[in-house]
Amino acid sequence: MSVTTWGALPGGAYDVTVVGAGVVGAAIARELSRLPLRVALVEASDDVGDGTSKANTAILHTGFDAVPGSLEARLVREGRRLLTTYAAESGIPVEPLGALLVAWDEEQRAALPGLADKAVRNGYRAARIIPAEEVRAREPRLGRGVAGALDVPGESVICPWTTTLAYATQAVRAGVDLHLGCRVRSVAPGDPHTLATTRGPLRTRHLVNAAGLYADDIDRLLGHADFTVTPRRGQLIVFDELARDLVRHILLPVPSALGKGVLVSPTVYGNVMLGPTAEDLDDKTATGSTAEGLALLRDKGRRILPALLEEEVTAVYAGLRTATEHDDYAIRAHPAQRYVTVGGIRSTGLTASMAIAAHVVELLADGGLPVTGAREPRPVRMPNLGEAYPRPYRDARLIEADPEYGRIVCHCERVTRGEIRDAFASTIPPASPDGLRRRTRARGGRCQGFHCGAAVRALFEEAGR
Repeated sequence: MSVTTWGALPGGAYDVTVVGAGVVGAAIARELSRLPLRVALVEASDDVGDGTSKANTAILHTGFDAVPGSLEARLVREGRRLLTTYAAESGIPVEPLGALLVAWDEEQRAALPGLADKAVRNGYRAARIIPAEEVRAREPRLGRGVAGALDVPGESVICPWTTTLAYATQAVRAGVDLHLGCRVRSVAPGDPHTLATTRGPLRTRHLVNAAGLYADDIDRLLGHADFTVTPRRGQLIVFDELARDLVRHILLPVPSALGKGVLVSPTVYGNVMLGPTAEDLDDKTATGSTAEGLALLRDKGRRILPALLEEEVTAVYAGLRTATEHDDYAIRAHPAQRYVTVGGIRSTGLTASMAIAAHVVELLADGGLPVTGAREPRPVRMPNLGEAYPRPYRDARLIEADPEYGRIVCHCERVTRGEIRDAFASTIPPASPDGLRRRTRARGGRCQGFHCGAAVRALFEEAGR
C-alpha cells in the first residue's frame, strides 16, 4: 500500500487513475481496488475528503424527491442500500431518524401530494402526508403556522468524514496508490494519457475525473464541454449538543428550484445543524461565511424551531456544492479516450457514492478496462465518532486494557489520547489539525480548540507530523 504526500510520482503507467479523493472518488478507487490492476487516486489537497465532502448536511437520502427516471434517482436508491449495509459492517455511525417535510402555508401544503406521488415514482412507498396535529405531536417545538407535512421515515443521518476515509483506507490497503498534494495542471490525451501534476508527470491508460468543483475544468482538458460547474455555497450553523433534545427528526422544507432549502437536522455527533443557504457564485474557493447568509439562516430557523435560536452556536461553516445547468448527474463515458467524467454530483453524492462507483467501473469496462478477477476487499472497521454508540472514554474494558483511552485531551468532544494516537498510526494519517478533527472530533466542540489546541499541536509534533 502507498500514501504519498511529497516527492516525485512513481514511474510506469497506471491502468486507471482517479482524479479527486472526495467521497465519490474514494468510492471509485475502492471499487477499482477489487480488480488486479494498478490504480492511482490523486488529490490536490493534503487529505481525502477535504473539499465538498467534508461540508455537507450528512443525510443518507431515500431519494424520494429525485427527478423520476433520472440517473441520480437510480443511483441514490441503489447507493442507499449499499451504504447502509457498508456502514453497519464498517462502524460508520448512522441514525435512522426519519424526516418530516414541513409545509408552512396552504401553498406548500398543496405541493405535498405531488411530492408524495414523486416518492412513489422513485420506488419509495413509505412516505405519507400527515396533518398539522400529528406534526405538532411528533415535533412539539416547531414554530407557529404548521399546515401539514410529508412523513419520510427512511431518511437518516450519517458520518460523512468516516465514510470517505473508510473507502480510501480500503482502497490503499488493497494496493491503490494515494497521491496527496497532487494537483492536475494539464492532461495530454494519448495511450497512455499523461497528466502534468504539481508533483511531476503521471501516466495512465484509463482516466476517471471525479474532481468535484473542478470536474468541468478537467473535462475541458480532454476536449469536452458537456457541463459547467457553478459553485453553490451552502452556509450552515452548528448548535451545541445541549440543543439536541429540541428536535426528533430531520426537518425538511418544501424544495425550491435552488435546492432542498434550509433544514434543521440532528447530527451523529450530537449537535443540531441549521442550513444550508443556496448562493450561486463564480469563485470555487469562496468557502467563507457571511453576515447576510447567517442572518438568513437565523430568520429561517426562528420560524422552524424558535427555541433553537436561544442555544449556543458551536461553529459556522460553508461548503460549495457542484451545481450544473443539468438536473441530473453529469456522468459521461468517452470509450474511445478511455475516459469517464463524474460531474454534477450534488448533495446526494454521499448516499449514491457506492452505486456511482459500480456504475463508473461498468463504463470503464465499455472502454476496454479488464474487469475480471474481482475480489472482495478486506473489511475495515472505523473509529466510532457517533454519540448514539459507545465511545472510548465510556468503555471501561477498553480503558482497563489501554489507559490512553481514558485520558481525555479534548473535553468538549471527549476525545482521548488513545484515539489521537490511533489516528496518527492509521493507514491515512491526518496532515493537519482539521484532518485530525475529521478522524477524532478533537477541536470540534464548543470551544473550537481554545482549551485543547496547544495539547493537540504538541501531539502533532510528538507524532512527527
